[in-house]
Amino acid sequence: MWYVLIAMEALDQLLMACHSQSIKPFVESFLHMVAKLLESGEPKLQVLGTNSFVKFANIEEDTPSYHRRYDFFVSRFSAMCHSCDHDPETQTEIRIAGIRGIQGVVRKTVNDELRATIWEPQHMDKIVPSLLFNMQKIDDIDSRVGPPSSPTGGEKEENPAVLAENCFRELLGRATYGNMNNAVRPVFAHLDHHRLWDPNEFAVSCFKIIMYSIQAQYSHHVIQEILGHLDVRKRDSPRVRAGIIQVLLEAVAIAAKGSIGPTVLEVFNTLLKHLRISVDFELGDRRSSAGSATFSTSSKESDERIVQNAIIQTIGFFGSNLPDYQRSEIMMFIMGKVPVFGAASQSLDTSHLGDLGTRRIQIMLLRSLLMVTSGYKATTITNALPPPFLDPLLSPSLMEDSELRQLVLEILHNLIDRHDNRAKLRGIRIIPDVSDLKIKRDKISRQDVSFMKKHGQQLYRHIYLGCKEEDNVQKNFELLFTSLALTTIELANEEVVIDLIRLAIALQDIAIINEDNLPMFNRCGVMALVAAYLNFLSQMIAVPAFCQHVTKVIETRSVEASYFLPETIFKDKCNLPKSLEKHEKDLFFLTNKIAESLGGSGYSVERLSVPYVPQVTDEDRLSRRKSIVDTVSIQVDILPGNNTEDKIDNTEEITFEALKKAIDNNGLEEQEKEKRRLVIEKFQKAPFEEIAAQCETKANLLHDRLAQILELTIRPPPSPSGTMTITAGHAHYQSVPVYEMKFPDLCVY
Repeated sequence: MWYVLIAMEALDQLLMACHSQSIKPFVESFLHMVAKLLESGEPKLQVLGTNSFVKFANIEEDTPSYHRRYDFFVSRFSAMCHSCDHDPETQTEIRIAGIRGIQGVVRKTVNDELRATIWEPQHMDKIVPSLLFNMQKIDDIDSRVGPPSSPTGGEKEENPAVLAENCFRELLGRATYGNMNNAVRPVFAHLDHHRLWDPNEFAVSCFKIIMYSIQAQYSHHVIQEILGHLDVRKRDSPRVRAGIIQVLLEAVAIAAKGSIGPTVLEVFNTLLKHLRISVDFELGDRRSSAGSATFSTSSKESDERIVQNAIIQTIGFFGSNLPDYQRSEIMMFIMGKVPVFGAASQSLDTSHLGDLGTRRIQIMLLRSLLMVTSGYKATTITNALPPPFLDPLLSPSLMEDSELRQLVLEILHNLIDRHDNRAKLRGIRIIPDVSDLKIKRDKISRQDVSFMKKHGQQLYRHIYLGCKEEDNVQKNFELLFTSLALTTIELANEEVVIDLIRLAIALQDIAIINEDNLPMFNRCGVMALVAAYLNFLSQMIAVPAFCQHVTKVIETRSVEASYFLPETIFKDKCNLPKSLEKHEKDLFFLTNKIAESLGGSGYSVERLSVPYVPQVTDEDRLSRRKSIVDTVSIQVDILPGNNTEDKIDNTEEITFEALKKAIDNNGLEEQEKEKRRLVIEKFQKAPFEEIAAQCETKANLLHDRLAQILELTIRPPPSPSGTMTITAGHAHYQSVPVYEMKFPDLCVY
């Protein structure tokens, strides 16, 4: 043993004394001696050989030696890193020697760009797992997550885990564009083999080290590898997939601060695909266990919910850290994936999931969109709500699902609220003094005024129809109130204020007239919503007479009908009235009173006398909701053979009273005059957008009915091959000779 120590000491001194020109002939003999020491079974000799190799690795050579290979040293040092000697001190000593040896190989070869053998997969598959194996030991001991603190010099030499981590960081820091993937892929193999995705603390800490160690411009390589591995493991247990997604979340959290290249849409596309797969698995487990509620099935469903929540959290966090120009593209991308009933779009394929699966996808995509839009501050509302985004966003707000409508309203709040006023408006209530809220607002810009002229009626319509849903709960009313209040703060000029008042009066009429047969709670909830909003609006525009009228109505309600106020109706136990028809006018907000109060302050109140009517579009049909158009029916009798009994029933009985009414046409003339007056007044005072919407509605209805009539009446021209007729259930073909057919003049020559 002593002879070996003396010999190696002499070799080391010779090595250090050699000049760079004369070192090459000596190196081969030196490395052969080191290899012999590493092959011995004596731990001390292995450590001695490692120390000599490290000294050699620290010597810089002027020219590379292309024939020299380090395959043996990589294999031997990797094996030493996995030492399982029965003596703990000897085991630690050998492992430290193996890690230092790997570090020496890396330093000796990694800087030589012409000879990159160290980055080949067969070497990386040995080096990286050996380092991770030793790093895992410290994670098992103290469960440390995230980048480590800087260790002292003594700790580096004595702790295999700390030394392995530093070597791993050094290796990744030297990786380039072409060999980055070879260094990262063995990490996945190690985590899979040792089942370290659940729990995933060590996996998270590994990828934090990777993301902080590599060069920033290569971050997207790591993200692509994680996405690819997620695709490979898509059939694994939910907790494994959730662990991989949480690792992706940590990676994109670091990469989103810099450049992540072309992977932005790829990240979202892959995550949305796995969201659909997770919902498919969840519903499949539910269908397979129908009729037998077992613990294992419920556990699987809850695990799939963990996966879905992890996906949503990753999408939201990644999106919210992107720059605004990229975030708007991601908002459009996610919105395009939301499935809408009856609409042909690029949405996720949910045809095999059924209505329940489609609803789950809709809710989770909207939750993702809610997180992406959080904190988004657009300079103008047009940038935040462009038409290609606004139209599909508002479509789910008409669905018969209160949770979907709530998510849409919350997304709208994120985009409209540019001064962080929403928290001050949380909850629906009668605010005694709005000035105490210290609401921030700027002067309405020209772009915002233009937006409201183009799309204001669309926003009003969705608020109006949202109040008519039977499944509304307290949260729906609170969000509707916040929507009205934020619209007032951010987008309301004098013209918009008048439109909002017309909308509020129309909502009050919904509750009073009750054409939709709403439950009494909903009717009182709408009345409370109108009271809370008009109280807010009157104080925002600061017209004393308007404030007095609103305050008087609220005070009267607090005494005679407290269920018309939000503080009462939304309590757990509230006595509801049996009907609203017998209530006095003092309990309602009156249009003429509001017009008088605003007219004295310079507002143009002519349009207040025109009742608000929502415009009709195709969104109701796409949203699987009863449309206003569905209430209009036009019966056209075209085909002969109609039932004669129906015709007899429809004829009016001729009596003396009927003849007398026909002769006395003074009342009819007065009715006609009143009709003309109302039409003229509407065209003079109503906004152009509303008139255009009504005319467009009539034109669309007429066009649809005309198309139905033409479809029934127009028959194809006669053909020499014959036309098919069905008689008594049998098909017959009647051929027409060519010479008997009539052709247009231009077709004959």
